[in-house]
Amino acid sequence: MNAREAASRARRVVRSRRFLLVARFALAGAALAAVAARVGAGPFQHGLLSLRPSVALAAIALAFLATAAAAWRWHVVARELGVAVAWPRAVAMYYRSQLLNTVLPGGVLGDVHRALDHGRSTERPGRAAHAVAGERIAGQLVQLVLTVVVLLAVGGAFGGVLFPAIGGVLATAAVVALVAALLSARVRRVLRAAAGRLRSDRRSSRALVEVAAASVVVVACHVATVLLAAAAVGVRLDLGRMLALAVVVLCAASIPVNLGGWGPREGVAAWAFAVGGSTASLGVSAATLVGVLAVVSVVPGVLVAALVPLIVRRTSRVRASLRDRELRHLPRRLPRLGRPAAAGAVQRGGLRPGG
Repeated sequence: MNAREAASRARRVVRSRRFLLVARFALAGAALAAVAARVGAGPFQHGLLSLRPSVALAAIALAFLATAAAAWRWHVVARELGVAVAWPRAVAMYYRSQLLNTVLPGGVLGDVHRALDHGRSTERPGRAAHAVAGERIAGQLVQLVLTVVVLLAVGGAFGGVLFPAIGGVLATAAVVALVAALLSARVRRVLRAAAGRLRSDRRSSRALVEVAAASVVVVACHVATVLLAAAAVGVRLDLGRMLALAVVVLCAASIPVNLGGWGPREGVAAWAFAVGGSTASLGVSAATLVGVLAVVSVVPGVLVAALVPLIVRRTSRVRASLRDRELRHLPRRLPRLGRPAAAGAVQRGGLRPGG
């Protein structure tokens, strides 16, 4: 095998899905191992022990609001693409996808399952996949914008330019990504078509506003969950600092190189909380509790979403059985309303006497 063939084979291996999956596992595991080696197992244990009933209930309420808003965002995008999904069904499917995202590696397999499930039900898998991808991208863009705004606005509270610099870097990265996308002819065609539709269709403009508003609600609920976890583990910082730390942790959690959400989130939280005036250990504890709450807060919704259709089907069967039982007990002949009049003798001509 010559060098060219070896290089070509190496490129195929690197681009394969198996290699990318293994690489994600390795990077996420390395990040967790590095954090554990730096702070030990104590902060992880402290985060787990900080889960109290009041904290869990608050997280469940925040998760419900976030899931309802995200499901509405998906509902709007799917409707505009011609593969409408009812909002209640979208909420149930979104709960299930969130649970899969939190327990499976990569953080996106739940969304893939949601797109496939919706595609089978609508018999338009391409449009369904575009709807899921579109609503997720919209959510990430709104989160990026809010992160930049928060870091530029309150990052100066840390007494330096570190967090504002992070906001500037994120803004620069967003601009670079946008320019790179615009260099693609296919992306330009899609953007021109979307812009033309927005100019000619007021409903599409309204849909854009609805998607942005729903995304803001989702990000706000996630930020509140991070603040809740930080307060539960004992972090005591002013609100401005906590907002900056929360958006940084959320950005780290969005990195699709993780083990069910674990990995970069804990590493970035350790660094950010240490820089922000707290300690790396408390940062890891807060990130750990965030990961636990991500699972605990969606399990009730998943159970309800799974039980409601069963209850509805069971109730329908019981009602049908009761109707059948009532019909079986009805008399086979209608009751007579009094004695019929005596019939006279019929003459040969077919008429009664006197007729």
